Amino acid sequence: MLTRLNDKWGLAISLFVSAATIAVAMAQDLPEPKPAPRLQVAPQAYEQASFQRDGVEITRYHFGAGLERPFLFPVVGPSGRSLTRMGHPHDPEGHSHHNSVWMSHVDVGGVDFWSDRRLGVVRHKRIVSYEDEGERSSVTAENEWVDSDGKILLNETRKISVVLLAGKEWLLMIDSTFTVKDKPVTLGKTPFGLLGVRMAKTIGVADGGGRIRNSEGGVNEKEVLWKQARWVDYSGPIENGVIEGITLFDHPSNPNHPSYFHVRNDGWMGASLTYDAPREVTPDKPLRVRYGLYVHSDMKPPAEIDSRWKRFAEIP
Repeated sequence: MLTRLNDKWGLAISLFVSAATIAVAMAQDLPEPKPAPRLQVAPQAYEQASFQRDGVEITRYHFGAGLERPFLFPVVGPSGRSLTRMGHPHDPEGHSHHNSVWMSHVDVGGVDFWSDRRLGVVRHKRIVSYEDEGERSSVTAENEWVDSDGKILLNETRKISVVLLAGKEWLLMIDSTFTVKDKPVTLGKTPFGLLGVRMAKTIGVADGGGRIRNSEGGVNEKEVLWKQARWVDYSGPIENGVIEGITLFDHPSNPNHPSYFHVRNDGWMGASLTYDAPREVTPDKPLRVRYGLYVHSDMKPPAEIDSRWKRFAEIP
């Protein structure tokens, strides 16, 4: 009996040693691991893409077939709360088209893409690529701007990039190229389009005591509305004792730089591409635009925002 027990223990020890030896050998044969990027863009169910910093989402791109237009929500500030919202806090039905951060226009060849009446829809076509570069990630998509009969008025290639900055701040960049195939399409003269941002309720001047400022020294709606500027900043309380904000950057290469800005004390800001004049897209001349959103802590001094805008303007 004792001999059989000794044999069993001997066999168990032998198997354990063999397994350990194999594990060590396998570990020695493992390739050198590549560093995992801090920032990644991860495809999600239901036609969404999540930008995640250290495994925690900071924004999400929504592009489902049933939407009026693609959009980004949430846009998470350093404190962990979204600095944008869906819809107007006092008119959710009339402003249902205020989708956090979005692109649209009220007059594309005479068709309204701004409202939610489905007269014009920005229809997602396909994802071209997902890219992770460590401190920068991007998703590139193709969209079709179609009227209620399904006619394609514009083709758009949109690249959405997130760039990590210090202290949980970050930069969102939107690059869009608009093309037409056969004949020109005009984006009509209007303040409604091209990029819109609906801020969180508590950041609004009227609702939360926030503040709007621009690169030219203007403060709040009266001094910033319909004024040209390199940037407009909207900052305010996001929780008790915490101020955060978003600065909307206009890029020097945009056709109407410095842009006119559409802003309201109720928590809305947008860059108006065609406030001063219509813009035409022709088969031999695409329309290219780049906008940036600087997601930041505190109410930054104008000089610091201006320095950040200059760095944005130099990004390839």
